[in-house]
This record gives sequence, structure tokens and C-alpha cells, in this order.
Amino acid sequence: MEVGGIARRFVALATALVGWITGSLLMVAIVTTTGLSAISGSGSADTAAVGSMLLPEMKKRGYHPDFAAAIVAAGGGLGPIIPPSIIMVVIAITSNLSIGAMFLGGILPGLLMVLGLLFVAWLHARRGGPQYQDAEPFSLARLGHTFLNALPALLLPFIVVGGIIGGVFTATEASCIAVIAGLLISFFVYRELKPADLPELILRTVSISSAVMIIIGTAAVFSWLIASQGVPGLIGGWLRAMLDQPWVYLLVVNILLLIVGMFMESAAAILILMPVLMPIALGYGIDPVHFGVVVALNLSIGLITPPYGICLFVSCIIAKRSVAQVSSQIWRPLIPMILVLMLSTYVPEIIMALPNALLR
Repeated sequence: MEVGGIARRFVALATALVGWITGSLLMVAIVTTTGLSAISGSGSADTAAVGSMLLPEMKKRGYHPDFAAAIVAAGGGLGPIIPPSIIMVVIAITSNLSIGAMFLGGILPGLLMVLGLLFVAWLHARRGGPQYQDAEPFSLARLGHTFLNALPALLLPFIVVGGIIGGVFTATEASCIAVIAGLLISFFVYRELKPADLPELILRTVSISSAVMIIIGTAAVFSWLIASQGVPGLIGGWLRAMLDQPWVYLLVVNILLLIVGMFMESAAAILILMPVLMPIALGYGIDPVHFGVVVALNLSIGLITPPYGICLFVSCIIAKRSVAQVSSQIWRPLIPMILVLMLSTYVPEIIMALPNALLR
């Protein structure tokens, strides 16, 4: 997406769509990361792609650098919520859930978070000074032109997510199809990717994937150990004795996962904690898909919370700001994200409406 021109065309389309609003580049960053989230499923990849294009321009226009970096990081945090989502695939496989149901369950909470982030960005820009008033006038012709340019890339989410939900192929097969489609679009439609670029891209992919797989492999061993020693049963019995209401259990899980997300990689947290938490949730009568999406929402927020949020780190590196500096502004986008988390936790219909309507 970065090298082949797909990300740049998403930026152009987002600019035509929301570039007329006060704080235009902030709006463009959020909308672009939303679009890329529907392809990649990786928050750090979306943050890197959008941040590398927009953060230098935001700095040039005089935007608050720390708030701009915080918004880009928060937009990247949408990657594991809006399908396809790597985190949801790991949760579904770990807990024997339908990947399609998980994907559908993340759509409405993800869109609510998008609206919340847009509002926070607009509020900041409205009070931020004249540098945020450089919005371009809306043009229907420009919107149509950028939409047509981005149309081949826009087809990717429908191919990937639609194929998984429709049972045409598995999540693993969908990833291969997405790569092939992305290569074809980059090679033959946009013509910005050259064969000489492939060796470097493959090496980068292998290095990132291998690091993640080492973490997952180690966490899987630990998960087997705690399961074989009956730890989930012991913890479950203790929690049931201490917590007699499902809503209290959900509150405790949210607090636990928000803290865990600050210090632990998402895949490792899922593989270690889901064998403990899911059976207890089922014992309380909580829908497993609802609970799985709630876990995904928590760990997605963990991608931007200091001290170890990966999207926060990526955004800081690109913006050339310290984690401490950007963390002073990260609480602003965190507010709508946590509000949507709590709303989705206690109003299950927000998560379950689409899975119930389309799959059951």
C-alpha cells in the first residue's frame, strides 16, 4: 500500500471528502486510516502509511505537532477494529469463534470511534488558531475524480471481507488474495510498484512477521502451561465467588485489558488471557462474539496507550517527537474511544446487530 500508490490515493479521496472541514489534515488522517483499516488489519502499518504522508505537512502548516501525532496514532488504532482485523482473527481462532461474525461485530463500534475522533479533532481545530482554517472548498468534481482513481483500491475491502463472510475463502486464503490483488493494482493499474521493489518489501514483511510469530509461539507455550495446570478454573472460581453480576465482570475485564494493553503485545495478551476469560464469560451467559469484540476493542485502545503502545511509538518516530510529548495529548482521542468501548460493552446490540442480521 505504501509503495504501490494505494495509500496515497486514499489520502487524495479523503482530502476531497473531508478536506473542506476546519482542521482538514486531521480529518483526512482519520478518514484515510479508516479506509486503510479496511484493507490491512494492522494498526502500526496504517499509522506508518498515513503518518509518513501527513505528519510532515501538518508540521509545515503549523498544526500542534503532539496532537497531530496523537490523532494519527488513534486513527491507526482503528486497524484492529474495522475488518479485516488481525487481532480478531487471533481471538476467533483462540476461542473457536466465527471470524466473519467477529468482523461484522467490529464495524459499528469502529465507525462510532471514527465519528468520535472526527469530533475531537474538529473541536481542537476550532479552538486552535488560524492555521487550522486552511480548508479547501468542497468540489463534487474533485470528489468524483479522486473516487474513480481510488476505486481499484476500494474494491479490496469488499473482496477480502466479503469473501470471508460469504464463506468463499478462509482468513488465511483471504490474506493471500489481498496480496495478489494489491500487487496487480500496484503493478498494472497505478504502475507505481516495480519488480525491483519486491525483494526489499519481502524482506521487511519476513522480519516483521517473524518477530510477531516468535512472540505468539512463546505466548502459546505459556498459555498451554496455565491451561494444563488448571489455572483458568481456579481464577474462574475465584471471580465467580467475588463477582456475582455479568456487568461487574465485564467492567473488571475492561479495566484489566486496558492495563494489559499498556504493557503487552496484543497477540500475546490474547493467547494468554482468552483461555482464562472466555469460559468465565460463557458461564455468565455473555455472547462469545460480543465478548470477543469487546476484548478486541480493549486491545486496540492499548495500541495508543503509553508506555508501550505500538501505534503511539510509530507516530512519535515519524513526527520526531518523544513519547512523553505526544502522551500529553493522547488522552483527547482516548476519551471517545473509551466511551465507545463502554457503550459497546453494555449495549450488546451495537456489536451484535450486524452478525445477527447477516449470519443468524
